[in-house]
Amino acid sequence: MTEFLRNSDAFTWAMESDPRLRSTVVSVVLLDRSPDWGEVRDRFDLISRKLPMFRQRVVESPPPAPPRWESDPDFDLDYHMRRTAASGSGTLDDVLEMARLAEMQDFDRARALWETTLVEGLADGRAAVICKFHHALTDGVGGVQIAMNLFDLSEEFYPHAPLPDEPQVSASTWLDGYRDTLRYNSSLLGKALMGTARLAPRLVYDGVRRPVATVRSAAANAASVYRTVRPLGRTGSPLTTERSLIRRLSVHDVSRTALREAAHRAGGALNDAFVAGVAGGLRIYHEKHGVSVGDLHLTMPISLRTTTDDMGGNKITLMRFDVPVGEPDPARRIAQIHERVGAVRNEKSLPHTQLIAGVLNLMPRWYIGSVLRHVDFLTSDVPGIPVPVFLGGAAVRGQYAFGPTIGSSVNVTLLSYVDVCALGINVDTAAIPDHDVFHAAVVAGFDEVLALAD
Repeated sequence: MTEFLRNSDAFTWAMESDPRLRSTVVSVVLLDRSPDWGEVRDRFDLISRKLPMFRQRVVESPPPAPPRWESDPDFDLDYHMRRTAASGSGTLDDVLEMARLAEMQDFDRARALWETTLVEGLADGRAAVICKFHHALTDGVGGVQIAMNLFDLSEEFYPHAPLPDEPQVSASTWLDGYRDTLRYNSSLLGKALMGTARLAPRLVYDGVRRPVATVRSAAANAASVYRTVRPLGRTGSPLTTERSLIRRLSVHDVSRTALREAAHRAGGALNDAFVAGVAGGLRIYHEKHGVSVGDLHLTMPISLRTTTDDMGGNKITLMRFDVPVGEPDPARRIAQIHERVGAVRNEKSLPHTQLIAGVLNLMPRWYIGSVLRHVDFLTSDVPGIPVPVFLGGAAVRGQYAFGPTIGSSVNVTLLSYVDVCALGINVDTAAIPDHDVFHAAVVAGFDEVLALAD
């Protein structure tokens, strides 16, 4: 049967009718020298043969089914893989400018949703690889899994197995789309009926034996769903309220060991210290503009990936909650964030996010878009590769990921590599026009947190 987009992916796909809500992810890999292009090309060719979505495009389905994946009959690996020389003096800022332009440009939706560009001729003979992909293709953890098929543990080339055969592309007609949609809708209806038949007797039984507990459980579930989809009438910040299509990218490196130590001393986890550092930066930025700030609305991806899931794919859900940005004490800020993140991870609605997304897909797009544009900021913590690796014989010196803002003022993504927490900062310039001032504030916010480890 045709593979349809998950409800959450269909939701973000439909949201892109407003280009400010695009789900484009860009990553930058820094290399000590130019890699062997043939080897790099072979690795991406291998991935495209192992993961069908790398050779597929997204096409619309007859309503009410969601869009579906369809093989691209004109797939051309060399369209998705490019080589270019560095502009300017070949600095990291020049690479980030190229990544910024890639992040702002939409995909050709008649093709597969990824692009890779090798940038050569950087200062000191270095090179960089800019990877661009749509979030429907993979999430952060899935992206790291894919990267492990690109990288080597040595600069030496070793013989590898022959490439698998290219996936066969079967011709499809408009009738196929309607047939698969009918099957999808029938399957959906069957699952709904089976679920009702399975749960109804239990609900009646519990309602008779424990009526008070059953009512309380139903109320708790309803409250959890409301917290997940609750409307936001305005941003928490009175300062960063505007939204646009223009982005600015910057980076900052933090010691993973120090960040974890700071978190532990405040009774939290590394992710809590990371969010606290970003929150501290937002507080300092507001203070620089003479604006007081309290709690701000945060969207955080929660991974639903299991050990049995295949490589790649988007297996996250987005949860929204408020963060104590105005708390000046970094230790108390970490502790409060730890408590709130823990509550979010235990939300009763979490296992039902795909069903909730399916319901949201039926709501007016203007309404959903207005809710997303009132989120203040996003953070994403992606555990990266813990050991030094190589790409096409070149040593990887650093990696940065830049997640989409999806209507917020800024997205800060942490991608770890060995003992470095590499922060990719993606700013909407309408919300934060003085992005250099904001970058300095984020650095100061992490300095506050890291001082706990001293």
